[in-house]
Amino acid sequence: MPSEIPTRIQHYAREAGFDLCGVSPVRDFDELHVFPAWIANGMHGEMKYMEARSDAGELKRESLTRVAPWARSVIVCALNYNTAAPYSTQEPDAGRGWISRYAWGSEDYHDAVLRRLRRIETDLRGLFTAVQTGVSGIDSLRLRSFVDTGPLVERVYAKYAGIGWIGKNTCIINQKIGSWLFLGVILTSLELEEGTAAPDRCGSCTRCITACPTDALVAPGVLDARLCISYLTIEKRGEIPEGLRPGIGRHVFGCDICQDVCPWNRKAPATAIPEFQARKEFVNPALDWLAEMKIEEFREQFRGSAMRRAELSGLRRNAVIAMGNSGDRKFLPTLKRLSEDSDSTVAEHARWALAHLSPAGSKP
Repeated sequence: MPSEIPTRIQHYAREAGFDLCGVSPVRDFDELHVFPAWIANGMHGEMKYMEARSDAGELKRESLTRVAPWARSVIVCALNYNTAAPYSTQEPDAGRGWISRYAWGSEDYHDAVLRRLRRIETDLRGLFTAVQTGVSGIDSLRLRSFVDTGPLVERVYAKYAGIGWIGKNTCIINQKIGSWLFLGVILTSLELEEGTAAPDRCGSCTRCITACPTDALVAPGVLDARLCISYLTIEKRGEIPEGLRPGIGRHVFGCDICQDVCPWNRKAPATAIPEFQARKEFVNPALDWLAEMKIEEFREQFRGSAMRRAELSGLRRNAVIAMGNSGDRKFLPTLKRLSEDSDSTVAEHARWALAHLSPAGSKP
C-alpha cells in the first residue's frame, strides 16, 4: 500500500477533475530567495498580504520549512481554464472592454479549485484510515489546502512538481496544455516521491516581454506589479497614475496579453468544466454598461465571481479609462455625466478620459 500512495494521489486528482498533478518536496529552493528583494523593492505594490511574516519576522512565502515545519511534501494540482473564445489580441471592437478570461465563468476559481482539493483531502484521509501505519508521516497525517492564500509561492512548487516551467511572463507553462492554469496546493506531512522539475522551454522568445503595454515585465521572469494591468485594474484602489492609464487600453478587469502572445498557448485545449465556461456578457463587455452600473446590478451580475475583488468603484473607474482609450467619441456624453459622478474616483478618471478622447484625429 505505501508504494501505491503517489499513484493513488494521481488517481484522486483526476477523479476530482484536475488536469495535472505532481508532488514537490518542501525545500528552500533558489527561486524563493529572490522574493524578499522583490518585496523590499516595493514591486508588490499595495498587496500587503504578500508581506505576511512569521513570528520570527521572516517573510512567510520565502521559507515553507520554517512556516510549516510539519510539511514534508506539496501536492500541486492544476486546472485548465482556457475557453474557445477569442484572445484579447484578436478583438477588433474598440467600443468594448476586456475581462480576463479567468473571470468569465460562473464561479470564483478559488472556490472551484479548493472544492476539488478538499475532495483529494477526503480521499487521502480515507486512505490514511485504511493504512494507519507503515508510511513516514501517515501515523500523524496533516493536510492543508490553499488556493493563492498559502505561505508559499505556488509556481515555484509547481515547477518542482513537474507541472511546468516558470515562463518569462512569470506564469507556469505546461508543454502540452499551455499556461491557462489555476494552481492549488495541498501541504502534507507525508514524505512522497517527488516529481521531476520541468525544463525551461521559453528559449530565446521574448514575445510576452515585448507585448506588455506597460512594460511590467522588467526582466525575464520578473514582474513589477505596480506596472501590471492586472494589478492596476484589480488590486489597485483609488487613483491610477495618469502615466499608466493609456497603457491599460480597454482592459477593465485583468489582462491576458502576455499569455495571449505566448507560442505555447497556440494550441491550448479548451476546458470542459462547466463553471469555467464563458458567460457571453463577460466576453468583450459594453463599456457604458460597466461604467454606469449600480451597486444592485453589480451584486447580482458578479455574485460568486472573482470580479467582485475589483469592487464596483474600481470596475467603473477601469471602464471610464477604457472609454478614454477607445478613440470612440460616442462615449463623450456618458463621460460628461460621469465627470460629475458622486464617486470621486470615477469622476476624476472620467475627466481624464474626456480630455484623452478629445484630441483631433479621434474617431468621429
